[in-house]
Amino acid sequence: MGCDRNCGLIAGAVIGAVLAVLGGILMPVGDMIIQKTIKKEVVLEEGTIAFKNWVKTGTEVYRQFWIFDVQNPQEVAVNSSKIKLMQRGPYTYRVRYLAKENITHDSENHTVSFVQPHGAIFEPSLSVGTENDTFTVLNLAVAAAAHLYENPFVQVVLNSLIKKSKSSMFQTRTLKELLWGYKDPFLSLVPYPVPTTVGVFYPYNNTVDGVYQVFTGKDNISKVAIINTYKGKKSVYAVFGADINLKGIPVYRFVLPSKAFASPLQNPDNHCFCTEKIISKNCTLYGVLNIAKCKDGRPVYISLPHFLHASPEILESFEGLNPNEEEHSTYLDVEPITGFTLQFAKRLQVNILVKPSRKIEALKSLKRNYIVPILWLNETGTIGDEKAKMFRKQVTGKISLLGLVEMVLLSVGVVMFVAFMISYCACRAKKVK
Repeated sequence: MGCDRNCGLIAGAVIGAVLAVLGGILMPVGDMIIQKTIKKEVVLEEGTIAFKNWVKTGTEVYRQFWIFDVQNPQEVAVNSSKIKLMQRGPYTYRVRYLAKENITHDSENHTVSFVQPHGAIFEPSLSVGTENDTFTVLNLAVAAAAHLYENPFVQVVLNSLIKKSKSSMFQTRTLKELLWGYKDPFLSLVPYPVPTTVGVFYPYNNTVDGVYQVFTGKDNISKVAIINTYKGKKSVYAVFGADINLKGIPVYRFVLPSKAFASPLQNPDNHCFCTEKIISKNCTLYGVLNIAKCKDGRPVYISLPHFLHASPEILESFEGLNPNEEEHSTYLDVEPITGFTLQFAKRLQVNILVKPSRKIEALKSLKRNYIVPILWLNETGTIGDEKAKMFRKQVTGKISLLGLVEMVLLSVGVVMFVAFMISYCACRAKKVK
């Protein structure tokens, strides 16, 4: 009877030890198996689930616009006053709904290149008004002409055409005209061939964005779908911000750092954006990037909305701007196991430089340079509820279940081993007495 009891206790202890060891083994082995299964399906190559969903995303992506409506145009043009701005929006379009094109794989570098066809569909239910709403904004053609043609004689000619077309420093345009293009009356009078259609995003429909080059994740799953280059140049980077929970899925939030818009003195990588010394104040101005080289010399500057993280002197020329991190920062939420971006918000502001011109009457009274905000946009997308449910089931659910099994086996095994060993030792002690 004593032997049977001792044998039973030892057997229980052995079973507990086996369960504990099994739980311990499952941790690395189980994780490795799941990682291998996931990796097989999330790399961007022909035949995987990820590639199919990547070529034409099922997630709806929206681009929201807020237009800066100038409240005191005459006062600015005559007295060079602070520009009073009133933000109006959002006006929402559905974008990135077309499949990627010209997809080419580079197996040696584990990258895939493509272009993204442009397309925009107005969404009235997600907008505060219609495409026919009107705004008072900077005259894009007048501001650009004074910058592009600095020769005094040429500016005299341009001035006569500006006056003849009854153009001025500011203009009234509909949302549709401002975004997608309008026939400019001043440019239409220029006696030699120049583009006469002007718009912040003109041309857009029936054009493409890219070439993009992204990593497939074949050699490193954490890099899947991360942009390597855009139009042959290195992409803007993001830094870790926080751990958050998105529809029951743990994700890492990465944010665009203020350093991305820093001056070349603060961030040497931005030296190529400083192409002159006056506007940039000897390359010390920060928070705006001069992208004129990408816009055929037109004085276009990009920044974060409301000049978030910009030099204080830039904001001093305006009233009505209120930068804040929550509304105006750019971020993306990445699921750490698959590397998939499940939510993002890309926020940028488009600004035009306008400066005094002694020969152009519309700009003659200006006493300072203005980097004038035209609009800011928020391009955003979030994994849908159904896809989030599927993701939880296929990825995070399996990992959570495996983790639970591991912990149960380990916990039960340890408890059984300790309990049976204590009982065995107690029985042995009684027998000795």
